[in-house]
Amino acid sequence: MTESTKSATLTIDGKSYDLPIFSPTAGPDVIDIRKLYAQADVFTYDPGFTSTSACDSTITFIDGEEGVLLHRGYPIDQLASKSHYLEVCYLLLYGELPSPAKLEEFESLVTNHTMLHEQMMNFFRGFRRDAHPMAIMVGVVGAMSAFYHDSTDITDAHQREVATIRLIAKMPTIAAMAYKYTIGQPFEYPRNDLDYASNFLRMCFAVPAEDYVVNPILSRAMDRIFTLHADHEQNASTSTVRLASSSGANPFACIAAGIACLWGPAHGGANQACLEMLKEIGTPDRIPEFIARAKDKNDPFRLMGFGHRVYKNHDPRATVMKESADEVLELLGVENNPVLQVAKELEKAALADPYFAEKKLFPNVDFYSGVILEAMGFPTSMFTPIFALSRTVGWISQWKEMIADPQNKIGRPRQLYLGETARDYVDIENR
Repeated sequence: MTESTKSATLTIDGKSYDLPIFSPTAGPDVIDIRKLYAQADVFTYDPGFTSTSACDSTITFIDGEEGVLLHRGYPIDQLASKSHYLEVCYLLLYGELPSPAKLEEFESLVTNHTMLHEQMMNFFRGFRRDAHPMAIMVGVVGAMSAFYHDSTDITDAHQREVATIRLIAKMPTIAAMAYKYTIGQPFEYPRNDLDYASNFLRMCFAVPAEDYVVNPILSRAMDRIFTLHADHEQNASTSTVRLASSSGANPFACIAAGIACLWGPAHGGANQACLEMLKEIGTPDRIPEFIARAKDKNDPFRLMGFGHRVYKNHDPRATVMKESADEVLELLGVENNPVLQVAKELEKAALADPYFAEKKLFPNVDFYSGVILEAMGFPTSMFTPIFALSRTVGWISQWKEMIADPQNKIGRPRQLYLGETARDYVDIENR
């Protein structure tokens, strides 16, 4: 962290305290309150930590007001249009775009570690067949620490690197096997002759009776979904991973904690909620009714997949995702899928309505990713596991950054206690 060049003065009961102010390379200044409790015997109060910087980071920057998302300084739309997921993984992990030789080495390393320990197959079979794929992923990823003992020592840089590659490489295999298990089909093993996205699609949709040839348009759309969800700064699941790792927990436990947090409908379930809304609308002729409800302040109905709690303008990921959605729908068609018919007509109606333009309620990345995954044939229960697969590299990048930070200490949020003060125990016969 750079030296403070400014300060703020806080006055409490007539006594003043000087607090250092740090200026980032981008974004608002931050007031350093680390010594406030020791000096003034007060805590700050910030439910949700929405006004608190819990760390410093060089990985991802978001400006929600301007619709900006940068990974290591590179705009997300450029990365999604010109790059691909594993190159973005390298960028997030190591800070710079790789040379051709470095990228080839990294891709080879990931490709050759996609298989799971064979004994882990028995772990899958311990779940009920109707288990949610996210429940399976939380369990299996957490259990990796029981199978890969040589990459759990967080103080060893080599072991951290091994854990990094294993998690990125094996997450598609785990997600695909979770899907196969819930639909009662045999597992498909990964193949080293396929790229990352194609391998995942094949493991999900191939069956022993016939081979599955991956369409390059679908593979590219899948890769873009991975890329556009790779990292998103200090969100709930990333903060969960950081908090878990602050105790010294092994990397597999920390990532499992991130997956569990992502499972929450307020976080990772947005594209699933969007598809459920489209199914609720049912047919294109009902769209005006639901748009009218969305405009009615007294109606609790909300158009899912429009607007974003972070981006107050346009979601910078949505433009590229729309391109992929258009390509996929053109390839697969929407004629026999009422959900996709509703999606196309709803997008058109909302974009043409001045109300949504004024409120900046544009279709976001969740709207388009949900449409793509529905068109590919994924059930909504697989939307969040795919999100978890994509976000794994962001979690690991943040985890590695935190482990290497000399300021790292165990997370210990404070509270505003409003319970009873000290009182004496009353014997049970006197109550």
